[in-house]
Amino acid sequence: MLNNPSRQYWNDKGITPESHYLNRRQFIRQVAAASGAGIAGIATAQHLSAELSDKDKMYHIPYHPLSEKLYPAKRNTAYKVDRKLTPKDEVFTYNNFYEFSLDKDPHKYVEPFKPFPWELEVTGMCGKPKKWDIDELLTAFPLEERVYRFRCVETWAMTVPWTGFPLKLLIEKCEPDAKAKYVRFVSFNRPEQAVGQRDTSVYSWPYYEGVHLEEAMHPLAFVATGLYGKQLPKQSGAPLRMVFPWKYGYKGPKSVVKIELTDERPHTFWNDAMSAEYGYFSNVDPGKPHPRWSQSTERLLVTGQRVPTRLYNGYEDQLEGLHKTVYKQGNVH
Repeated sequence: MLNNPSRQYWNDKGITPESHYLNRRQFIRQVAAASGAGIAGIATAQHLSAELSDKDKMYHIPYHPLSEKLYPAKRNTAYKVDRKLTPKDEVFTYNNFYEFSLDKDPHKYVEPFKPFPWELEVTGMCGKPKKWDIDELLTAFPLEERVYRFRCVETWAMTVPWTGFPLKLLIEKCEPDAKAKYVRFVSFNRPEQAVGQRDTSVYSWPYYEGVHLEEAMHPLAFVATGLYGKQLPKQSGAPLRMVFPWKYGYKGPKSVVKIELTDERPHTFWNDAMSAEYGYFSNVDPGKPHPRWSQSTERLLVTGQRVPTRLYNGYEDQLEGLHKTVYKQGNVH
């Protein structure tokens, strides 16, 4: 991956000068330095299961006894995009996961993280709250593969094949109360396993997010447990993460431990941290610039090509129901 132009920020004329284009992680690093809290050190590496191939170990794909039975899952061809899949080498080694690193290299720091065993608690305003053991959850709903576009608020974009199941199925299983209006998500908090949580005092961990219940019930909303026909890599949010493909990527919390149904709009991590820069709904919108950069174009990983950003990341036609309800009052950002 050395000298890969996709790992830099580009405009139509080449690399954008830093004075004109300050990306989010650079900003955060400055804040962290000012507070005297930088990421330092890597926890002692632990032995990975002998059941994994050398390449799986390199990608930090965790071993689970059910993996061979569950992956790869059959692709749902109803979800198609007009772009080629982004090579997994790039996807597995270029992403944001600030619990481990402020750079695009969390894969270098995730080895101590243990995604198994795992529990997901579904609670709040529902008739059947439950703590799901990950083994039970992985087999409770039919898994399928979906190819989705992915758009980061920092303007980089990729196309990936997630494996998982519709979030709607899980929510229906818990029988939501008629008065529930929102869904809140909480990610893990293990500073002994996540160097970013241990050494970065800029934030108050764990990560938390929220969406309107109707958004969570939309057919596109997805619980991802796998990627590229394998179990989710640790740096990609193992053992499960949320995917809302019409929203910026930070709306999809990784390594989720709790889902709560509520009648009050929940706080969200980035909106609390920088409300002037990150909205609550955070739908992809080329006409709504970030205060520090334009959202009118996006940069494709690997090629570095700049292409026009699509409203709702290209899923506008599939969101008609939300246009008539959640977004009808202009609740886009």
